[in-house]
Amino acid sequence: MLAVNNLSINFGERYLFDDLSFTINPHDRIGLVGSNGAGKSTLLKIIAGINQPMEGSVNKARFVTVGYLPQDAVVESDLSLYKEVESAFEDILQIEEELNEAYQRLGEVDHTTDEYTELLEIIGELQHKQEDADAFRLKSKIETVLMGLGFSVPDLERSVREFSGGWQMRIALAKLLLLEPSVLLLDEPTNHLDIESLQWLEEYLKNYNGAITLVSHDRAFLDTLTKKTFALSLGKMEIYSGNYSFYEKEKVIRKELVVNAMKNQQQQLKQTKEFIERFRYKATKARQVQSRIKQMEKIDIIEVEDEEEEIRFHFPVAQQSGRVVMELKDVRKAYDSNVVYDGLNYTFERGDRIAIVGVNGAGKSTLSKVVAGVEPFQSGERKEGYNVIVSYFAQHQAEELDMNKEVLQTVDDVAVGEIRTRLRSILGSFLFRGDDVFKKVKVLSGGESVARPRVPRFHREQSAGNLPRRKGEDVHRKCERIYRSEKERENSGEWSVASGQ
Repeated sequence: MLAVNNLSINFGERYLFDDLSFTINPHDRIGLVGSNGAGKSTLLKIIAGINQPMEGSVNKARFVTVGYLPQDAVVESDLSLYKEVESAFEDILQIEEELNEAYQRLGEVDHTTDEYTELLEIIGELQHKQEDADAFRLKSKIETVLMGLGFSVPDLERSVREFSGGWQMRIALAKLLLLEPSVLLLDEPTNHLDIESLQWLEEYLKNYNGAITLVSHDRAFLDTLTKKTFALSLGKMEIYSGNYSFYEKEKVIRKELVVNAMKNQQQQLKQTKEFIERFRYKATKARQVQSRIKQMEKIDIIEVEDEEEEIRFHFPVAQQSGRVVMELKDVRKAYDSNVVYDGLNYTFERGDRIAIVGVNGAGKSTLSKVVAGVEPFQSGERKEGYNVIVSYFAQHQAEELDMNKEVLQTVDDVAVGEIRTRLRSILGSFLFRGDDVFKKVKVLSGGESVARPRVPRFHREQSAGNLPRRKGEDVHRKCERIYRSEKERENSGEWSVASGQ
């Protein structure tokens, strides 16, 4: 259905891709994996026709359509949410407009004329086109997808410009899903989804009729949806016939096989070299020696490919705080008439591991910001415990970065004290080596800009802090308590605490 042939892209001496070739078949479910900066997003853009390779080609059949969702999709429009999503069906809307014009003209023409007869034929053809395009289910399809992605009925008439970046991504995703392209390319589609929307998207994509290639850091999402894994590393691609968990196990097995084969080959070469050296000058063995030399010249040397370096760091032990890290007393937070919570009381204790869960709009980010001290509230008290320093990693942390600054400068701006003498070492642990520290933030990949320039700052704060607030961490594995809104959809402001994972 779609074939990528001998694809290559290089930046100076560094190859991002080197002679990649693969195919995407109908109904494929592919997980595209690799470290930050490996070229996953670039590859998707090339397949979608947005970027062009330096070498190689992307070939597809005429009937194949490709849809692409970028990491940070933004929809610029003054239309309402419903009208903007509906605009994806330009061909259906055009048929509807022509049909309305034909009906209007029909009411103006004498029914005894030839024009009247012609208009009836045109209307019949247009109605057949409407049926073929399933136009009569258009409204229900749009509403189903929008509701599944977390929008409410009142949202349908809101202007697109009123929605934040995360919701803008959902609008772009909704339009893409409704268009139903033959090949669906999704770059981190779960970044801005809550649990309910994520579950809906999983079920929707399970039944999707086309091929799907997706990039995601959500292992469970990849395991649920994918049946094939394309692994990018050091400019090469390895293809695995299974989901992410299969890939992790198979990768280890393949490497062991290569290492064992290399060891066996090295042993055989050693024995051959010893034979040649031993009998090189013996006339009776001359023919055998020449034969062994020719054999060695034809051998393809097995090599174990280098592995990408991994980010390795640890948070320094925070200074000891008091038993009570923070208290919230009778906190009330509202946006105009929308009360997020009222009379909120909670005590955070040293060593707590807490997940804040709930539907979008329940106040998860707001609560995190209140606890972090970056969001004002109308009444109540927020009291930090003894020796507490709070650090906060926001949902849209990358938006705080100055795109025109260099990586080293970005970190230096927030570093204080003796840690400034170790910035190059700290950046090195996040794989910014040599001249990488002088890269502009704007040229980094999405994962690099979020995970790498910001974490050294978090690392510095953690050396003195003891109440980190992180968004999107592995909730099931890390948390010991769940802080959940009981009546989230009604925004009643009532909260409860559940122990466990």
